[in-house]
Amino acid sequence: MQKNIDLVQLTQQTKKLTVMVAEEKNTESESISSSIKSFFSNMHTCYNAADALEIYSRIKPDVIFVDIIMDGIDGIELSRKIREQNPSQIIIVISASNDIKKITESIEVGVNSFVQKPLDTNKIIELLNNVVSMVAKKKKIETKTFSISLPLDLYEEVNDNAKAESISKNAVIIRALRSFYQ
Repeated sequence: MQKNIDLVQLTQQTKKLTVMVAEEKNTESESISSSIKSFFSNMHTCYNAADALEIYSRIKPDVIFVDIIMDGIDGIELSRKIREQNPSQIIIVISASNDIKKITESIEVGVNSFVQKPLDTNKIIELLNNVVSMVAKKKKIETKTFSISLPLDLYEEVNDNAKAESISKNAVIIRALRSFYQ
């Protein structure tokens, strides 16, 4: 049972995202790009893995839609190469194939979702709603992490305290900062 999704709100969210679509070049209306283009303001489409990797490294999209069937390297191998560069990249594989081997391989690569064509309107809306949720969760996690460089002696002290108390190094640093600023 599909929950009610506010299309205006969904579109407002998707318009903020940068998207890359890697698919086989065709004129069919079944292309991924034609199915989702009205939801995105910043969409880059490429038709082979080499172009996809070049565009990916240049724009660092929020989400990537990949078709399994492409000239040269297939979409699963492309997903694998992108995963090597960025393990947390959101990748959605879309394919007309129901080949269990390809689906299993996609899961092994760690794609976020595998969706079968044909894409109907309800599938697209549900998929995009899930994408917005994944991006929001990813960005929320990213804003909770920080990086700090410490002199080696302080690092060792923080590391020892963290081990002794079975807490993270970040927790030790946060506690020290709180006591310093109080």
